[in-house]
Amino acid sequence: MLKRAKALFLSLLSLVVSLPALGSAVVETSTRQLNMPQGVTEVSQAAYDIHMIMVWVCTVIGVGVFGFMFYVMYAHRKSRGAVAENFHENLVVELLWTIVPTIILIVMAFPATTALLKVYDTDNPDIEIKVTGYQWKWQYEYLGEGVKFMSELNTSLDEVYGREPKGEHYLREVTEPLVLPVGKKIRFLVTGNDVIHSWWVPDFGVKRDAVPGLFTSGWAKTDEPGIYVGECTELCGLGHAFMPVVVEVKEEAEYNEWLAGKKAEAAEYASTIGKQWSAEELMVRGEEVYERSCAACHQSNGEGIPGVFPALKDSPIALGPMVGHIAVLIDGVAGTSMQSFADQLSEVDIAAVVHYERNAWDNNVGDVTQPLDVLNYKQSK
Repeated sequence: MLKRAKALFLSLLSLVVSLPALGSAVVETSTRQLNMPQGVTEVSQAAYDIHMIMVWVCTVIGVGVFGFMFYVMYAHRKSRGAVAENFHENLVVELLWTIVPTIILIVMAFPATTALLKVYDTDNPDIEIKVTGYQWKWQYEYLGEGVKFMSELNTSLDEVYGREPKGEHYLREVTEPLVLPVGKKIRFLVTGNDVIHSWWVPDFGVKRDAVPGLFTSGWAKTDEPGIYVGECTELCGLGHAFMPVVVEVKEEAEYNEWLAGKKAEAAEYASTIGKQWSAEELMVRGEEVYERSCAACHQSNGEGIPGVFPALKDSPIALGPMVGHIAVLIDGVAGTSMQSFADQLSEVDIAAVVHYERNAWDNNVGDVTQPLDVLNYKQSK
């Protein structure tokens, strides 16, 4: 028994001795790390610092308590003739185990409060970005800049369903990442459109629930360019696993160039609403939009998933009046998983995907849906 106790004590002691190396450097394996990441922002560093303070406090307490226990068991064992004392209500001991933990908690409260104040200090941002969670994608709007876009999973369905090998960035690649500049304080205003989501970027130390009808805020500021990946951490439905967050931090000059390009895209889009698109142009763009935003439910062949998602091939919607088809995308379908795409897709993209669905898979309705048809329907509501 004594040998086992000594072995256990030595094992615990060796673990404690190795903790400095674990605390100062992240120990990585091929798939995970032991310690929490330090991240690249003030918020993530504050969270890491308070984590390490608490780890060391708990380590010291643990070593002291267990060390005393092992000493007592060794020095006052029966084989050495020790006789157990019989005492009750020792005032000194009771005062010690009340006062000492209270002091420890008070001391720990100071760095914890400082870290929390830093985490929630969202005042005076340089840039504000509205983040909206949809099933199953994110929308980013740069407030005051006229820039808004959807960020959706870019992993192919063939990879998801095992029809081809999974790529290097499986389920961690998006159509458009959120782009931020270095050295600027960014405030995120996070909300949801349908169900509760949660926007999480570990390297930023930001995790905020996206609740419909409610805004929660967080912030980030970093001087380290790079690509940072997160995900939705709320179980938000069937496609929860297909909702990554990808953030690209650029040097300020590169960011300004990117922002100017997005503004130019917005201006170009505004000029295309009144354009008369050819059927061929609409089919090409419509297929692209369909694969990105619709195929996960209705499948690439338009046959849907029986009993779960309806088919569009030979469906009454796709073969019926155009205005009814547009209405489904603009208004959604109450009581089903078909949500409104009015704020997710542009008039051009809605017109293109409606045209595609009406003329793909041998539907061959033959009419042409123009962006003005979509705009007119919106204005008539």
